[in-house]
Amino acid sequence: MQLLVSPRDIDEARRSLAADIIDVKNPSEGSLGANFPWVIREIKKISPKPVSAAIGDFDFRPGGAALAAYGAACAGADYIKVGLMFDGIKQADELIRAVIRAVKEEFPEKKVVIAGYSDYSRLGCISPFELATLAAAAGADVAMVDTGIKDGRSTFDFLSEKDLARFCSMNRENGLETAIAGSLSLDDVPLLRRIAPDIIGVRGMVCGGDRNQGVRQELVENLARMVH
Repeated sequence: MQLLVSPRDIDEARRSLAADIIDVKNPSEGSLGANFPWVIREIKKISPKPVSAAIGDFDFRPGGAALAAYGAACAGADYIKVGLMFDGIKQADELIRAVIRAVKEEFPEKKVVIAGYSDYSRLGCISPFELATLAAAAGADVAMVDTGIKDGRSTFDFLSEKDLARFCSMNRENGLETAIAGSLSLDDVPLLRRIAPDIIGVRGMVCGGDRNQGVRQELVENLARMVH
């Protein structure tokens, strides 16, 4: 199980290097808020670890998502992560395929992460289980679940251990890695070990509980020890 930590700037990235994956995002722009390409580029320069970049919580804008994904790949991200915050199988398939093509045509070695939301019912968007099936068929690398509304409620408030274990199993059978995020806490680590996703993603947990505060190096290092 790998630890992904989401810094918002270069200083936070330096304090996140005990993680396995450095995930560049901008929390002020949403759950998967996009940061600037120059921030991705500078973090890539200082990080000995793979760098991930969130490109946003998208409504149905396949052209915009594809262009953002290509920009993140050009800036140096090893993982390009997009969230689908809308409903509709056909529309989701179109956007996923556009993002994958934008990245993989020029950068076949880079990984595309398709993210759905554990609180999809209250958001009125597509289920992460449906997204995972589409992601596998389109050639994505990772299926992810996160919370779309950051109000302190966790992924575990919306999906049970059994649900998330099924999500992991389904992804594994379809050749996808699984990432789980969404206001996770230290108390969730034993449960996550049982579920056994490939990646767990955090920010608030290593900011002392408030994702709008800064990443704390000692919390990243402590969590890395627990996860590993």
